[in-house]
Amino acid sequence: MPGETAAGDTATSERPTRRLILGLGNPGSRYAGTRHNVGFRVVEELARRRRVAFGGSECNALVAEDERLTLAAPQTFMNRSGHAARCLQERRGFTTEDLLVVYDEIHLPLGTLRLRPGGSPAGHRGLESVLESLGTDRVPRLRLGVAGGEGPPEGEDLVEFVLEDFESEETERARAMIVRAADACELWAAEGAEAAMSRFNGPAPAS
Repeated sequence: MPGETAAGDTATSERPTRRLILGLGNPGSRYAGTRHNVGFRVVEELARRRRVAFGGSECNALVAEDERLTLAAPQTFMNRSGHAARCLQERRGFTTEDLLVVYDEIHLPLGTLRLRPGGSPAGHRGLESVLESLGTDRVPRLRLGVAGGEGPPEGEDLVEFVLEDFESEETERARAMIVRAADACELWAAEGAEAAMSRFNGPAPAS
């Protein structure tokens, strides 16, 4: 019946009210300001905005939450981030579509954001761990560009590069990127991936 179809369409289009945002990084003060830890900084910015604090450890992750978002920062180092993703998903009943993984991308210029609904890890060990643990590559992710003006180095220098702090002249651009990424996360949670991709994918707007 027409009324039943309309009701079904409405139910199908409704988005669940809760989301899990998983920021990737390495625990400890040694890594706090490094390029590899921008995922942590995004969930910290979201927690600050929503006036919630990261409490004790759950699923080997620090967790903060309100009525709409669960924010998590795995404490198992980058290449074992999948444990927290799977554990929180199973405990809290999140689907993979309810999860957004936020992390650094060395192959994007500093300030550039890329949100995608799925795909390969493209060499990122943290995302690789998440996809392996969840058993699917259909996991939404937000990549934050951290490459310098000359692009990423190669080989062993690449590992050292992502574990270094931003240069002094990059600090403000990095901070602005964190804020913009948090905006993208909030739009993703409220309106979905398409809306966030349309508005935020691309380089930072000129100041």
